[in-house]
Amino acid sequence: MSTEINNVLVTGGGGYVGSLLVPTLLEKGFRVKALDTFWYGRQFLAPHPNLQLVDMDIRESQAVQAEMAGQDAVIHLACISNDPSYDLNPALGKSINYDSFQGLLEGASQHHIQRFIYASSSSIYGVKTEPEVREEARPEPLTDYSRYKLACEQQLLEYPNPHAMVRTILRPATLCGYAPRLRLDLTVNILTIHALANRRIRVFGGDQLRPNLHIGDMVNAYLEFLAAPAAKIDGQAFNIGYQNRSVKDIAQIVRTTIGDDDIEIVFEPSDDQRSYHVNSDKVKAVLGFEPCFTIEDAVQSLLTAWQHQRIQQPFGSMHHNIKRMQELNVQ
Repeated sequence: MSTEINNVLVTGGGGYVGSLLVPTLLEKGFRVKALDTFWYGRQFLAPHPNLQLVDMDIRESQAVQAEMAGQDAVIHLACISNDPSYDLNPALGKSINYDSFQGLLEGASQHHIQRFIYASSSSIYGVKTEPEVREEARPEPLTDYSRYKLACEQQLLEYPNPHAMVRTILRPATLCGYAPRLRLDLTVNILTIHALANRRIRVFGGDQLRPNLHIGDMVNAYLEFLAAPAAKIDGQAFNIGYQNRSVKDIAQIVRTTIGDDDIEIVFEPSDDQRSYHVNSDKVKAVLGFEPCFTIEDAVQSLLTAWQHQRIQQPFGSMHHNIKRMQELNVQ
């Protein structure tokens, strides 16, 4: 089997991560096939001779499998992202996040995909009291979203693998920072856009710990895993995170980075129990990979975009997954 990765299929290539990952892959010389339903449009991925856009639902298993022909690697991003979006329509979430996964694995095996990188989530750990949650920690998912993320991890590693496909699981922290298809329903991004647009930050609870990761570091991690020696990553799960901060600390970082002490921070009660402090030493030890962008960098990227009027209608559906799903009446 050839070990050179040239052709990469990115499911969810039109999403938050995909809108930054796909152009970066193209800049690095990869040929990319971005497969997505493009609920948010195609305008975030500029035409490129090495880019193919495929408008397709990953639940169309046979069609998706056909698109895998000739690909060397799959980066599987496509899903109903985060707990609130999943809870909007649990049956839809399960059909996309879990039921479709079997078809992806069948296609990967059929077309002798060399490398399959699965975007899981650090939310599979649930609530942890230990100060450092490592990959070997017992998963205790609290929601269907995280339970099915974990179930896909298990299925990926248990699925028959006669062609020695390299299978890797990444468990990202909560992402933040500017990307062309911008999400403003993630912790750092939410607090930042409210500070910019309303000069008021609402913090629900505040003591919950959140692992954070700049989207630029997430993209760099995918590049790292495409190039990593197979023996170091096959069958392995890796936390990908950087700064663990409480939500109230993030609010303070947002206000300080924007540089406006008049921005009000209001604390309100919350029943959100998710709290965990993720340790990402493993990816550093195995691959030498370390994130380099801070929460401050993420806030600054959003501030710069705001100042240059690149964020239009910040509270509209195009920046909020739930609102867009409701608008489209996705089934």
